Formats: sequence, C-alpha cells, structure tokens
Amino acid sequence: MLRKILAGFLAVILAGAGAAYLFWPANWTVNAPVMNSLFGWGVDAAPEALLRERLVLPAGYQINRYAIGLGQARIMRWTSGGDLLVSIPRKGEIALIGRDAKKTGRGGAIRALLTGLNRPHGIEIHDGYLYVAETDAILRVPFDEAKGEITGKIERILTGLPANGNHWSRTLRMGPDGWMYVNVGSSCNVCIEEDPRRAAILRFRPDGSGEEIFAGGLRNTVGFDWDAQGELWGVDNGRDLLGDDLPPEELNHIEKGKFYGWPFRYGNNVPDPDFGTTPDPRVEAAVPPAFAFPAHVAPLSIKFLHGSLPGLENAALVTFHGSWNRSRKSGYQVVALHWDADGRINLEPFVTGFEKNEEVIGRPVDTAVGPDGAIYISDDYAGVIYRVSYGKGNAASSAARPAEPESETAGARETPTNDEVLRGQGMFGAIGCKNCHGGEHPVSPLKNLGARYGQEEIAALLATPPANMPSFAHLKEDERRAIAAYVLATYR
Repeated sequence: MLRKILAGFLAVILAGAGAAYLFWPANWTVNAPVMNSLFGWGVDAAPEALLRERLVLPAGYQINRYAIGLGQARIMRWTSGGDLLVSIPRKGEIALIGRDAKKTGRGGAIRALLTGLNRPHGIEIHDGYLYVAETDAILRVPFDEAKGEITGKIERILTGLPANGNHWSRTLRMGPDGWMYVNVGSSCNVCIEEDPRRAAILRFRPDGSGEEIFAGGLRNTVGFDWDAQGELWGVDNGRDLLGDDLPPEELNHIEKGKFYGWPFRYGNNVPDPDFGTTPDPRVEAAVPPAFAFPAHVAPLSIKFLHGSLPGLENAALVTFHGSWNRSRKSGYQVVALHWDADGRINLEPFVTGFEKNEEVIGRPVDTAVGPDGAIYISDDYAGVIYRVSYGKGNAASSAARPAEPESETAGARETPTNDEVLRGQGMFGAIGCKNCHGGEHPVSPLKNLGARYGQEEIAALLATPPANMPSFAHLKEDERRAIAAYVLATYR
C-alpha cells in the first residue's frame, strides 16, 4: 500500500513537471540565484584569491573584503566616528561594523545595534537620531555617532506604510531640503494600484508629519540620490515577463509632482501590453527616463561621487543586482554614469565579474564612500562589504581593465566596445526597435547583419532611415553608434 501511495505521489509530481514544461509561458523565464531571491540564502564569501581572478576594475583600482559573514547586507551609512552601519532585513537587524582604527583596510568587530525590526532597509543619520525604514513604518532612536551607541528609546514616528505585495523594501534618505524621502514599490509586477502611495516616492518632515506623494509612476525605485546641484535622480526596476530584453530599466530625473509612466508606459513612453490602452489622465504628461539600462539588470542604488577619484570625477555609481527573469544572466556588476557638458549620460563598467559563465559569486546592492575616500559595496548574496581603493594600499589587486586607446574622434573606432553594446541594448528597447525586430515572431527580423554591414553603416542608416523606418532624428551620433554596436553583437 505504501509503495502504491508513493508511486502515485511520484506520478502526480512528474505529470505536474511535464505540464509546467509544456505550458509554461515563454516569457516566464527564471534564471537566477533563486534561493537568494526567495529566502535570502546566499553563498560563502569568495576568497580574495578568487576576487583577484574574477573581478575586473579600472586600472589603478583594487578590491578587498572589508567585512564578511553579514548575511543579507543591504543599505550602508557611515557614522562620523568611522563605524559603518548596515541593514540586514532578514535578520531584522541593523549591524555596526567597527571602525578601521589601524588603517588596515579591514573593518573591526561586528555587533548588532538594533534587533527585532520588521525588515529594516533604509537607514539615515540626522540631527542626533538614527532613522530606519521598516517595511511598514519609520522609526528613529537617539544615537551617539562618535561612540556608535544607541542612547534612548525607539520611537516609530510613522506607521501604516503599505506593507504587502511584491516589493517590501523601503529606502529612506534625508534630502538637501531637510525633508525625509521614502520609496514605496509596487505591490505587483504590473497592475493599477488602489493605494496611490504605492509605486511612488513619498516625502515627510523629519518628525514623520506632512506626508505627500512627491512623484508617482515609479514601479520600484529602490535607489535614489541628489547630484551636486540638488537635483533628485532614481533608478527604477521595470516590470517582468516581457521577454529577455524588455522593458529597459530606467534612470529618472525625479521632480516634484511628475508621473513616470508605470503601469501604463515603459521606456520611451512605450504602451505597456497589459495597461497601455487604459485611460488615465496622467499618461499624457508621463516623463520618459533620462537614460535606459538593459532589461532586468535590477539597479538597486545610485550614489553621486563628489570627490576626485581618477575616472570617477562627478560620476554616479549604480549597482546592478542582477537579473532573474532572463534566459541568460545579466547585471551583477557596478557601473559608473558620467554626464557630458551638454547633459548626455554615458555608462562605463566599474566592477564586473560577479557573474561569469552563469556562475554568480556576488550581488551588489549599495555603495558608499568611506571616511578614507575608498568606495564600499554591499553584497546581500555573499554577505560581504567590499572596499575599493585607488593606488597602493591594503586591498588585494584585481584584474585591471585596460584603458581604451585614445582616438581623435569617437567615430575613429573600428570595433564596437562592450560599453557601446551595453548602452545600445538599453536604447534598442527604449526607442521601440524591439517592437518590430524582437520577440518570437518579429515583424522585420534581423539576421546576418555582420556579413553585410559595419558599425558605421548601421549608424548612418539610423541617421537617414528609409521611408519604411521611423525617424531617429533625436538620436546623437554616439547613440546611433551604440545601437549599431548592439544589433551587430546580437543579430550576427
């Protein structure tokens, strides 16, 4: 009897697996460290010998493990005393990594500063208080930065934040205007929210009063920061289940009262296939992204740098936590954004190699500049804080990314660069090329381009397209070259 029960149970499992294989929608691709995404399970921290072998940084930069064994390390904040605070949501904890008193490039002892919290994520220090964003509340507690000690009782100054649904993390930042900004992600992949506070950036006074919706239509802007001029920028995670290359992730210039499209529009105001025809008065004024990242890379933080690190002057660092809804993994790196004098944004890789040949050793979440001028990166997969420094120091040297040879003009390059391909991938989806040339049954398939065209020829075609193609007059030359690089690499 027991054998018959077990055999029947096994038959049901096999039948279910077979049905899932046959009828699982093509766009519902899952390829990620799934146990990390679902349960926060990670891997052991990679030895520094492996970091030297795997991670690639610009020439002159080096990386080492500042602290390990943290678990789901997320948001970081430095204290004036040189200690590093880290939120660990699945432990319900804010940890304190002791200061590097001996200047060894390694953190001191790790201790729990606050425990028993409800998925704490965003942390901030302001006017003698440590602020923490839980999934449904904002708390603050008196805090002695110099000593790294709690000096009073916890006060939940704000309760009742939307708490359920897909996106649980709440990032909290104090803005240059003295207000407290909090992100609340959507409750779903794509839907029309009943609570207008979802898929938005909220703003409060530091005591929790004066609640207002600062900007909406932002599906899940986990990371946001202000530039040197006090302008707010945020990285938004686009929806899933539209295939490998749609929609692009977004960098948005976030302004008060503006609406950024979700769930009705994505990318360059492309109608969403589920809600693109749904009437909504906000759609007409929806603001497209300032810059498009490749689909599904999951940008989780943006941090403007105001120092003088070589190659990073006035840049912003963005972490790509890494894809899950994609047949081939993408992301798993830290990139740098640079603004030209005319406002154009360019992307360059900064730390790559956390994913190689589909194997993942780390998932970057947040970056912070330490009191020593080094850059620190949190990793919620390996439970590590990395320290990236320039020049000789205590860090382990990693493979250096050679500098590209200078040329008189950008057009003088004969071979597309990886940077161009990465940038072009995001733009290909953002301007709607994917609508005609992508998907399982493209209207106009692209094949064997490399045998017929070079990068210059495709860029020229975009400058003066034939009558059966839309106009791309708004694209700059380097943008056309980036798209050309991507299609050559993808549709060989």
